Amino acid sequence: MLLLLIRHAHAGDRDPDRWPDDRDRPLTDKGRKTQRRMSRALGKLDLIPAKVLTSPWIRAAQTAELLVRELGLAHPAIPCEALATVPDPIRLADDIGDPGTDAIVALVGHSPWIEELAAILLADSATGLRVDFPKSGVMGIDLEKPAPGAGELRFFLRPQMM
Repeated sequence: MLLLLIRHAHAGDRDPDRWPDDRDRPLTDKGRKTQRRMSRALGKLDLIPAKVLTSPWIRAAQTAELLVRELGLAHPAIPCEALATVPDPIRLADDIGDPGTDAIVALVGHSPWIEELAAILLADSATGLRVDFPKSGVMGIDLEKPAPGAGELRFFLRPQMM
């Protein structure tokens, strides 16, 4: 399977007056524009996920919604609590299920957890690899199923590359 790790798009700075619960902080116009561009780039590269799982936090869910819309996917993104906390590959494997060996699955999450997940999958440890993962960045990792050290990096797309 090809796992697409996607960091949510730009959501602006924390503002406790507007969003007392930071989980409710939405994307900015800049974030939506960048995510639409990144989603279209995935389509042009024929990297169309069969399944999209997302952190339930608003900015990640909005990022996933843009991905689904821009790629014309038939199924909405699936909220996944495991993407809003310290990464647990076993829990994620359960949430992903068995989409097939040639499937593409997108996971939309947050920093620092998305970087830690990448490090666990690629280097067997959350601290085994430092990753500068920009907002709307997409990392493609080949693996059979999520497990420590099981992945092989295929690509890493940054918004400024598109």
